[in-house]
Amino acid sequence: MTKTEKLPLVIDYVFKRVFAYEGNEDVLADFLESILNIEIKKLKVKNPEMMKNSREEKLGVLDIKVETNDNMIIDLEMQIEDEENIEEREATYMGKLLSEQLEVGDEYKKLKKSVVIFITNFNKYETNTYHNIAKMRFEKINQDEYVDMGYKEEEQIGNKYIEFHVIELPKFIKKNPGVEKRLEQWLWLIVGRKEKVEMAVKENKKVKKADKVLERISKDPKERERYEAILKAEFNQRISNQKFEERGEARGKVLGERNKQIEIAKKMLNKNKPIEEIMEFTGLTEEEINKLK
Repeated sequence: MTKTEKLPLVIDYVFKRVFAYEGNEDVLADFLESILNIEIKKLKVKNPEMMKNSREEKLGVLDIKVETNDNMIIDLEMQIEDEENIEEREATYMGKLLSEQLEVGDEYKKLKKSVVIFITNFNKYETNTYHNIAKMRFEKINQDEYVDMGYKEEEQIGNKYIEFHVIELPKFIKKNPGVEKRLEQWLWLIVGRKEKVEMAVKENKKVKKADKVLERISKDPKERERYEAILKAEFNQRISNQKFEERGEARGKVLGERNKQIEIAKKMLNKNKPIEEIMEFTGLTEEEINKLK
């Protein structure tokens, strides 16, 4: 009997199907604990629903929004392609996490810590780590503004409510670590390197559970059909976007050339050149030239 190939976890649809799977809250909690280095006692997925097979409905739906321990909101997303907008996406996601928490009249003290986590299948930052952590920190003191307040240790974090994590899978693969740490175990499952996954599932029961869910989804004909339909829709969308960009570039060239001919026509008019000569030289019509007068 032919063994079914597992669907790739680096695909955002598959990623959410596994980590936001009903009954898999303990799996998601273990994964998030390995990233954030915290203990998660309580977890709730706030957007477990899946999308339809259209690009428009896909946007902003395949992220996983999680509330943990009643004091933290997390937005977790897989990014397979570098669309050169990750910083803008980070800022947008963070803005939504913060703004959606409070309603008019709510006290600001009700605000919960917001964390955005991106797992990327590409390298984004010029850093020597695959796990990039960013917090709002104070800049180095300007000596002209120094005030001796007697603090032996100064505060470093400017705002405790904002935190970003970007895990770059190509850097992780290049490092090629073992499976001693939980984050390493989870990342090898996502990468899908068979020998590493086999080691990881022996080390971590939650990783094993997630792997079983992935196997079950991969064997489901309806899941594979939806997965392939989504890939096809995304491919068609990329082709459509490419053609649109090409049409835009072509239109830009035409407009640029036309503007150039208009400028030439204006100069010829200033020199009192005959309209027939201007028409022949620029390709503009008599009506277009008369409008320039």
